[in-house]
Amino acid sequence: MPYTLEPAYDDNPRLQELVDRLRTYLTDELIPFERAHGITAESELDRPTLEHVWKRSAELGFYGISLPPELGGQGLSLTELCALKEELTASGAALSHSVLGDMGGPLRVGAIVQYATEHQLDRYLMPVIRGERACCFSITEQDAGSDVRRMSTTATPDGDAYILNGHKVYSSAAPFADFAIVVARMAGTEEAYSAFLVDLDTPGCRVLDGEVPMSGQRMEGDLVFEDCRIPAKNLLGEIGQGLRIGIGRITLNRLLHCPSLIGAARRAWDLSVAYSKSRVAFGQPLLALQAIQHKLADMATDLYAARSMVMATAARADRGENIAVEANMCKLFTSEACFRVADQAVQIHGKAGLTRGHEVEQIFRTLRMFRIVTGTTEIHKNAIVKALV
Repeated sequence: MPYTLEPAYDDNPRLQELVDRLRTYLTDELIPFERAHGITAESELDRPTLEHVWKRSAELGFYGISLPPELGGQGLSLTELCALKEELTASGAALSHSVLGDMGGPLRVGAIVQYATEHQLDRYLMPVIRGERACCFSITEQDAGSDVRRMSTTATPDGDAYILNGHKVYSSAAPFADFAIVVARMAGTEEAYSAFLVDLDTPGCRVLDGEVPMSGQRMEGDLVFEDCRIPAKNLLGEIGQGLRIGIGRITLNRLLHCPSLIGAARRAWDLSVAYSKSRVAFGQPLLALQAIQHKLADMATDLYAARSMVMATAARADRGENIAVEANMCKLFTSEACFRVADQAVQIHGKAGLTRGHEVEQIFRTLRMFRIVTGTTEIHKNAIVKALV
């Protein structure tokens, strides 16, 4: 299919219908809702606001759409999911992260269903899929980011329970989550890590306000465990499977972050084109200047390359192929390319693009983060070379 900035999916009628319905929902409902309530990307969100989006998205069939039918989804392929995720951020909607269930919802738990017991499915995971509960994933610590094996949070067996002690940071969705999926080192061991389902109102567990990232989004919190007693039945998977559960999810997330970055960069492109058409300098629109035209050409080329890589890799994953190397390549290239697009968008907007609160400035700050978040550029390069050489 020929390349277009706003993609069409004529070869997949089901996907095209979903994209059309999603665009309509975002344009006609979600964005007007945000404007009516003064919600921006940097707003501190409350649970009722988020539940409104979860419920409406579920009614429209979007919430958890990528899950298999037996879990209430439509069994979307990764390729189709990537297409929807791009549309969400390309819309500029501040609450786009809650439409499919990225933030505390079904996309957080879908990859771990295979490890869950019936009790865990009934009490924890299915309520998330239905939009009744929210969760966060907690593995990172202050001194254990890229090198997660340095984590100091421990789980100590104690009869029919485990006692958790430690401090987790940068837990996305923690401010409004009901429970966390926590990875901890088994006490007395060096290399055994396990995952636990932890209700955040359990005695000995505290949720603290997290640091506000440069994007300004108030989505993260710290989890502090002080002799927090967790029932043994809340062990997710088997003892020692914690890193497999955590890192296995991270590998897929690296790919699935990419279409969101592409969508945000596409939004920056759209804003830049509109601005360059309307802004007049020296008697002509900015768009008449060759320098501006070249910037837009570079931006479009980066978007084309990033989308091509991501969709090709998603198609390989849909065929059941191992994409560990390609996922790192996609996250590496996409995060760098989309940041270049945002940087050019700021340059095109001039002083307006430097103004705090301008949408292009906020996109720039957000995309800068993803050269670090979910794996730094350098970590991805290390992983690629290690796998290939």
